[in-house]
Amino acid sequence: QVQLVESGGDLVQPGGSLRLSCAPSGFSLSGYAIGWFRQAPGKEREGVACINYNDGQAFYADSVKGRFTVSRDNAKDTVYLQMNSLKFEDSAVYYCGHDGSPRCYNPNYYLYTYRGQGTQVTVSS
Repeated sequence: QVQLVESGGDLVQPGGSLRLSCAPSGFSLSGYAIGWFRQAPGKEREGVACINYNDGQAFYADSVKGRFTVSRDNAKDTVYLQMNSLKFEDSAVYYCGHDGSPRCYNPNYYLYTYRGQGTQVTVSS
């Protein structure tokens, strides 16, 4: 089965850090820009970051700029989202996705055709 698999979500205190991973199952991330988006209970989905395939250029939503870093290891066929200085409002289920394009649309985009099941990030004291 072709799918994306997110991992790394956890319970963390405000100010803490987490690294999420996005790995493929049944296909390769090669050739695709990969985006991260999140959804908290009662809130709309929010695109947070995206990374191009060809040049590795990364883009961020204003809400996470300076705190989150998206990267990719093409040798490991994995995309990462490093999240630092986490805030209460970062609590959400985080998803990775792609639309078959090698370039990102914009960091706020979240309507990816292909996405995983998500991983829960909870920021709480």
